[in-house]
Order: sequence, then C-alpha cells, then structure tokens
Amino acid sequence: MPIDDSRPFHPLRIAILTVSDTRTEETDESGRILVERATEAGHEVVAKRIVADEREAIEAQLRAWIADRGVDVVISTGGTGLTGRDVTPEAFEAVYDKPIVGFGELFRWQSFAKIGTSTIQSRATAGVAGGTYLFALPGSRGAVKDAWDGILREQLDIRHRPCNFAELLGRLTES
Repeated sequence: MPIDDSRPFHPLRIAILTVSDTRTEETDESGRILVERATEAGHEVVAKRIVADEREAIEAQLRAWIADRGVDVVISTGGTGLTGRDVTPEAFEAVYDKPIVGFGELFRWQSFAKIGTSTIQSRATAGVAGGTYLFALPGSRGAVKDAWDGILREQLDIRHRPCNFAELLGRLTES
C-alpha cells in the first residue's frame, strides 16, 4: 500500500512487553527485533519489560501503560499459544475497550503463507483500551517480523493510505 510522502511522519510512543517465564534481556530476541523495527521506522520505544506468563502480571503491566499518557501503543510478544501457561490473549481481552478482530485474522492469513496450517495455533490479538493500541504477538522471531513488516509498520505510519491506526489515535476515546 502506498505511503503519502506529502504528509509528515508522526512518531508514536511504543512500549514493548515480552511475556515469558524463561527469557531475559540477553535472550529476548523477539523483543529486541520489535525494538529495532519500531526504532528504524522512526517511532520512539519508551519502555520495554519482561513479565512472567501470569495473567495478573500481564494485566497489571498493560493497565499501567494504558494509564500512562506517554504510551500510544503496546506490542507484546509471547504467550499466545494453546498451552496452559499461554494466557496473554486472556489478559489483553480483560483490558480491551474494543477488540480489533481483523488483526488476528490478518496475522494468521499472512502467517499461513509461511507456516501453513500451524498458524491456527496462534491466538494473536489486538484491541484498544483507554486510547492506547494493544497488540499481542506470538513469541517467535518470525512471527514478530511478519506482524511488524506485514501489518504494524504500515498501520502505525500516519502517511499510509488509504487509512491507518495512527491517524485515529486522537479519536480513540471519543464518545
């Protein structure tokens, strides 16, 4: 899709959340990829955290960033699978004002071209809460690259046409 270069770019303030019982700052490759991609695109990464696969911990971090007017977007990696410890989608859904249903659908559609029917095991999700965009991605390096390169890079760029998430940011809390 086209980028309208006649419009100025507006960097968004992005927080990165890695959900994992085992990753550390040194081993968090997916989180590092998201930081690199967002920064290269011109956005500001304002926070990065790693939390355990515990629903309460995930929800608490999300609520803190939703309340922080210095965070426009939260992107998480990890905990979207089907095992008993995978509770990221449930934590995200607990804080949503509105889900962005098409995000998970589009992510799985794009992922199908690379990993076939295994994409059905992903519960990637997105929504809006308190005027903040929330995106939950699988924990693999390939998944975060696919989500950023195939969806988020364009949708978080206000110059993307015909429409994008960035241009709606100031209107998310309208009533």
